[in-house]
Amino acid sequence: MPPTHTTSPTEHRFLTPAQTAEQIAANGERVLRQSLSRTIVLSLLAGFYIAFGAQLATMVTHDTTPIIGDGLTRLVAGSVFSLGLMLVVVCGAELFTGNSMLTKAALHGRIPWHKIAQNWVVVLLGNLVGSFFFAWLMFHSQLWESGQVAQRAIAIAEAKTDLSFGAALIRGILCNWLVCLAVFMATAARDVTGKILACYVPIMAFVASGFEHSIANMYFIPTGLLLARLPAFESAELSWSGFMANIVPVTLGNIIGGVVFVALAYWFIYLRGSGSR
Repeated sequence: MPPTHTTSPTEHRFLTPAQTAEQIAANGERVLRQSLSRTIVLSLLAGFYIAFGAQLATMVTHDTTPIIGDGLTRLVAGSVFSLGLMLVVVCGAELFTGNSMLTKAALHGRIPWHKIAQNWVVVLLGNLVGSFFFAWLMFHSQLWESGQVAQRAIAIAEAKTDLSFGAALIRGILCNWLVCLAVFMATAARDVTGKILACYVPIMAFVASGFEHSIANMYFIPTGLLLARLPAFESAELSWSGFMANIVPVTLGNIIGGVVFVALAYWFIYLRGSGSR
């Protein structure tokens, strides 16, 4: 009688943590094969997708605080903002914060470190251009004229530019810790429903908690700056120097959060000593 294959109950539903770590390391090899033009287009798309979530969060929460309070408003904002990572994961795009997970492939010897650096530079710039362009589109859509949307957008931008370097750095670490865990879980999921749920919970948590995401801020702060140019919404607190004062520490924090607390941690647990290629 031929041997029969016994299927594990979880085999087709999701990957184990060890299998997921291996899959992410293998996925990192795309950096060696992917053309520059493909990387640029995918990074622009990621900027657009995160901006979709950011503008939706602004729109749906512009008048909710007096009704449901600040805590539930944060929950609503996080819930709808998660759309951004869902689009990145399910539709495919190159997101700088998620790409900190590529270091797992370098740690495992599958790609050289300079390729990681090259990818990060291209993707970060692509995300920046995509986010800026989407902010410009939203400004000229005039949707901010509805209710208190403009005031909400400016308040979000002001709150971000008011952060100290240390606070922005730590909030960036905590943010990408959750974002990369979302990517980890989405990689483990074997169907679209699982991937969407994997994106939703950690992203909702980081937004509701008030953590800082560099690519989201590349939409939030420029949108506030564009609106603050209008006489009705002038803000002395917003400036491009304030934008850079936020983006630099948040980006550094995002790198630390993703590389150290997710990529390095799970490489150490599951891949260290398993052999490199």
